[in-house]
Amino acid sequence: MVILIICGVVLILIALFWGTYNSLVKLNERVNEAWSDITVQLKYRADLIPNLVETVKGYAKHEKTAFENVTAARSAVMSAKSVKTTAEAEKSLEGALSKVFAIAEAYPELKASDNFKELQVQMQDTEDKIQAARRFYNNGAKELNTKIKMFPYNLINNIIGHFKPREYYEVEASEQAKIEKAPEVKF
Repeated sequence: MVILIICGVVLILIALFWGTYNSLVKLNERVNEAWSDITVQLKYRADLIPNLVETVKGYAKHEKTAFENVTAARSAVMSAKSVKTTAEAEKSLEGALSKVFAIAEAYPELKASDNFKELQVQMQDTEDKIQAARRFYNNGAKELNTKIKMFPYNLINNIIGHFKPREYYEVEASEQAKIEKAPEVKF
């Protein structure tokens, strides 16, 4: 009888270990998938950028520096390997792209171009998808980070040592301050 109880307890512990480990594996893979979604959307946007630059360049040939900045920022995003470096490169690219769109504002015939309009729509759609992918990634990172700190997950992770906390895809501190500051409305 004692042997059956001991075997039952051992089986319960094995099942608990197995379920806990598999839960961590599942969450880890979800975070990997979310990061992959971000990189897919970044790649798609990076593929759109040369078309956008060429379209604007056709109208604004003298704006060479702005186009070079976009190209350099695009390369930085594509070569970034970590969440932090990707976020930093993204910020640089967004700034460079905003300058290209500002240049386009000065050329009414460019703004009226169907090709430019379509590229703008595709870029906006891609930006929306990138934002959604970032939120999905951050949610998965939060769940994984929380679980690897909670009992019994932390015990299992300490034994195995396989799962590491994930960085959040965050807004830079200077940008966060702008977001948190209430906008001024003047009439």
